[in-house]
Amino acid sequence: MRILLVEDEPGIAQFISQGLKETGYVVDIAPDGQQGKNYVDAVEYDIIILDIMLPKIDGLKLLGEIRAKKVSVPILLLTARDSVEDRVKGLNQGADDYMVKPFAFSELLARIRALQRRPPLQFNTVLALGDLTMDLVTREVKRGDKLIDLSPLEFKLLEYLLRNCNQVLTRTQIGEQVWNLDFYSNSNVVDVYVGYLRRKIDRGFQRPLLHTVRGVGYCMKAEGS
Repeated sequence: MRILLVEDEPGIAQFISQGLKETGYVVDIAPDGQQGKNYVDAVEYDIIILDIMLPKIDGLKLLGEIRAKKVSVPILLLTARDSVEDRVKGLNQGADDYMVKPFAFSELLARIRALQRRPPLQFNTVLALGDLTMDLVTREVKRGDKLIDLSPLEFKLLEYLLRNCNQVLTRTQIGEQVWNLDFYSNSNVVDVYVGYLRRKIDRGFQRPLLHTVRGVGYCMKAEGS
């Protein structure tokens, strides 16, 4: 597996690179955003580890350019910023995960392995699970032949769930991604809207698609998947 590490701090770059090589990964290091862009244009990587604060081209701009080219490689952001706004901005621009500096190498390795297990990022304009389809252009949602009318928040919630099919999402993850706020975990707004959505996409159908994982959160999956 080949990993691109875009990191301008030599000490951190060497620490991460050495650990990954000892674990069996092939690692290329780019010390700035421009060189990172050149590597991405020339080589096909399995994972990109991307620092946000970079010279020449900052990490978020490079992230946007990579996704604009429909490159679906998993991208893990490194940041010294721990604010929800920064995390949400990176994830909304197409990052798959993020880590806040400083971090333990064992956690970084676990995140990389988790990204390896994820299905590739999809750029399709139609998301589907079983007989449920969501057209992101026309904003039309159907279950079989039935047209489903969703509010803007319900649509956004369903899109996030469908983009993460077969993954258990916590209430906090859903709250931060759908409501874009420093989510108050004791709020029941996620449960309320999941209830609204479930009544619209599952009620009257034999197989439920939106599942509750008791004590954790929710998961979109077809029966048997």
